[in-house]
Amino acid sequence: MIEIHSLCKTFKGQKVLDNLDLVIPEGRITVIIGPTGTGKSVLMKHIMGLIKPECGEIIYDGRNISTLSDKELDEVRKHFGVCFQDAALFDSMSVGENIGFPFAMHTKLSREQISHEVAELLREVGLSGIEAKMPSQLSGGMRKRVGLARALAMNPKVLLFDEPTTGLDPVMTSAINALIRQVQAKSRATCLVISHDIQGAFALADHMAMIFDGRIVFEGTPEEFQQTQDPLVRQFLEGRLEGPINPIQ
Repeated sequence: MIEIHSLCKTFKGQKVLDNLDLVIPEGRITVIIGPTGTGKSVLMKHIMGLIKPECGEIIYDGRNISTLSDKELDEVRKHFGVCFQDAALFDSMSVGENIGFPFAMHTKLSREQISHEVAELLREVGLSGIEAKMPSQLSGGMRKRVGLARALAMNPKVLLFDEPTTGLDPVMTSAINALIRQVQAKSRATCLVISHDIQGAFALADHMAMIFDGRIVFEGTPEEFQQTQDPLVRQFLEGRLEGPINPIQ
């Protein structure tokens, strides 16, 4: 579904992505892990077409995203659903209006039809009946679920999650990870998850990749990550200070 070849990006003289290669399997959940500041979120923004690479390709469904016009990119983005780290809900809109926004922007559905779609999406994420609530009235876990419902609005082929469990307690973290797995199993969407939650990644992922210094340094199944003796992976998974990752850089 998504192939990334020799991707490069530099900000203010600092190389953030360094000839990065990655294939994201279709219809599976891929979780990307790695130390803070190693390019995970920058990679996701490239996939969304928000940033243009200096070199390399991002191939989605046979097309190079980085060479598309704005109009072509808008059409491709309709295939994508994005869950941002803080849910990125519109504070001035109700829950129902937030979830209905993609329908209002990209379809000709009537207000009644949109309301029906919103109710179905809220039911899918376990939040039936909260259409009238404002984002300020929601807990962190509820905001994440509403963000997921909005991301699902256009039946996307690709779901992107940027740190979906950041700021949540362990129980809610498990609940959100289980919901992502449930939604993916039903929709068969290709999912890419950026995460610092190692245990959640092991439970969630079909495929995992680790970024360090702008490159993919290891990838494989969760079992292969748990069994590898690669010093970079072992240090990160175990949270040790000693090793090739310097935490004060």
